[in-house]
Amino acid sequence: MNTTKIKIINKSNNPLPAYASEGSAGLDLRAFIAEPIVLKPLQRIAVPTGLFIELPQGYEAQIRPRSGLALKSGISVLNSPGTIDSDYRGEIKVILVNLSADDFKIESGDRICQMVIARHEYAEFIEVESLDSTERGDGGFGHSGVK
Repeated sequence: MNTTKIKIINKSNNPLPAYASEGSAGLDLRAFIAEPIVLKPLQRIAVPTGLFIELPQGYEAQIRPRSGLALKSGISVLNSPGTIDSDYRGEIKVILVNLSADDFKIESGDRICQMVIARHEYAEFIEVESLDSTERGDGGFGHSGVK
């Protein structure tokens, strides 16, 4: 297994992000708040984590919903996946949205999302007059049907 060393500052009283199991791709992030937050239906809020990271160039951190929160409580990450760029040095905050019909209470220390560390490529665009043709062509949304 390859590991990448990432510098982190933890200003919260929560443990460092950790993988829940040996095969996990995402690390759980926890809320770091002074008092509980009640997220009303369709409300969104940036929840602080107290974490600051320094990613190597060529890496990003993706912020994704936790599947249990999404299924059981309708809580999701609004800009999913959110991207933390390698040159960002501010606090990691998570934009949560309540897609359910019920209030949802967030307390400090609650696991609110997962973070996946990923390599990415840099692209160089080459302007051309035409593109190679494919069988799909310009078939867009839903072009292959449902069945």
